[in-house]
Amino acid sequence: MAQRFAGTDPFTGEPLEFWVSGGVVSFDEVPGADTAVDGGWIVPGLVDAHNHVGIAPGLGVTIEQARGLAYQDVRAGTLLIREVGSPVDTHPLDDDPRCPQFLRAGKHIARPKRYLRDYGVELDDPDALAAEVATQAKAGDGWVKLVGDWIDRSVGDLAPLWTREQLEAAVVAAHENGARITAHVFGADALPDIIGAGFDSVEHGTGLSEDLIDEMVRRDTALVPTLIQLDTFPDIADGADRYPVYQANMRALHARGRDTVAKAREAGVRIYAGTDAGGTIRHGRIVDEIDALTQIGSSPLDALSVASVRPREWLGVAGIADGARADFLVLDSDPSRDLSTLRRPVHIVCSGEKVA
Repeated sequence: MAQRFAGTDPFTGEPLEFWVSGGVVSFDEVPGADTAVDGGWIVPGLVDAHNHVGIAPGLGVTIEQARGLAYQDVRAGTLLIREVGSPVDTHPLDDDPRCPQFLRAGKHIARPKRYLRDYGVELDDPDALAAEVATQAKAGDGWVKLVGDWIDRSVGDLAPLWTREQLEAAVVAAHENGARITAHVFGADALPDIIGAGFDSVEHGTGLSEDLIDEMVRRDTALVPTLIQLDTFPDIADGADRYPVYQANMRALHARGRDTVAKAREAGVRIYAGTDAGGTIRHGRIVDEIDALTQIGSSPLDALSVASVRPREWLGVAGIADGARADFLVLDSDPSRDLSTLRRPVHIVCSGEKVA
């Protein structure tokens, strides 16, 4: 049954009217459609640009467990996920209209003992990075993710995993295989080579300096800062008593992390909302990340835009557009004035169906 939706676009302040039939949006009137909504504010489905549906505390997530985690995200309004690394191939979820849309990066690429055990591909030969990037590009949906830094137990602190030459070859391999490439980076030392090699985005980026921020602006490198993950850094440090230098570094990164992201935003770095759900961060927390963005200087409407319309443009997935999958939220108040409305949506529509 076709349905009519009418309300206000909070990004333009203009009236918005469209029809949903067969799970897609139409701006042409569908005869005989019932009016489902006539009033309120209508927002394209939220985007979690750093999420791991295939990861939960411990290992061995099944596809059915991943489906349940995806449902948690949908109930929070997340209707598009950029899954930046998963030990489980979650492509079977694409056939489930109750799941969000996905863009994936295949498995994490790391070195032995330089990432969470069994989460990704561990390369004995770092010069094989470009070849593995090509493999993971084919396994994903337009992205590749590698681990740029992690604790090196031989030095007792965060350290890079790859040389500049290896990173440059990885970028070429990704782009030649139709993918963009990103990297997990907590600290400072790995960032110059990752940004200089031409990576398309950086995940976390808590070690950025002002010079590197300027370079990201010049190169148009995106940043997904995962602010609610930053809040866990003191706990990570507390669990690493054997490595006091690493502990001090993580605490220092936490202390200046939000200021660092605020400087990146002010300088013009393109920032997108991502929760890092999976592992220590539970699924369904996209609104917490949006709230966190307001704490670094974003207005409510700007914080919403970097979790909705802007990442959709970046990822090439339409929002409320003619012929697009019908994924959107209906809100009871203007989110440009009251972000708490995101926590009580009147309707969440996923693939044309209202979510209970």
